Amino acid sequence: MNKFFVILAFFVAGFPVWASTPGQIFEQLHRAAREVAPGFSASAQRGEALFRAKLGTGEAESCMTCHTPDARRAGQHFRTNKLIEPLAPSANQARFTDMAHVEKWFRRNCREVLGRTCTAQEKADFVAYMKLL
Repeated sequence: MNKFFVILAFFVAGFPVWASTPGQIFEQLHRAAREVAPGFSASAQRGEALFRAKLGTGEAESCMTCHTPDARRAGQHFRTNKLIEPLAPSANQARFTDMAHVEKWFRRNCREVLGRTCTAQEKADFVAYMKLL
């Protein structure tokens, strides 16, 4: 019986613990935003405004350039024409489940759309909106 538990523990320990939820990712981003701006409260409404804004300050006009106006649908990268899976976690369970991937995504896409990095507050607002879809 002890051999069974040793094997089970070894088997379970071999799996990475990446399974964050969109809610956990949101909480991490929200905490980071409050460190920069005490009293900050994330707003899905501001997140939606950021998603829909036609800024034209980066290479892409807006988030919707690639993700379509409905983040629950697949999109296509404006330069490479590569398929982009839905952004909303309700339509794509892999979204917002790995903080390293989320941060990489924000770095790349904020530069493409905003021409700069996103603020901690913008990230929290954006994820607050995506969680509602």
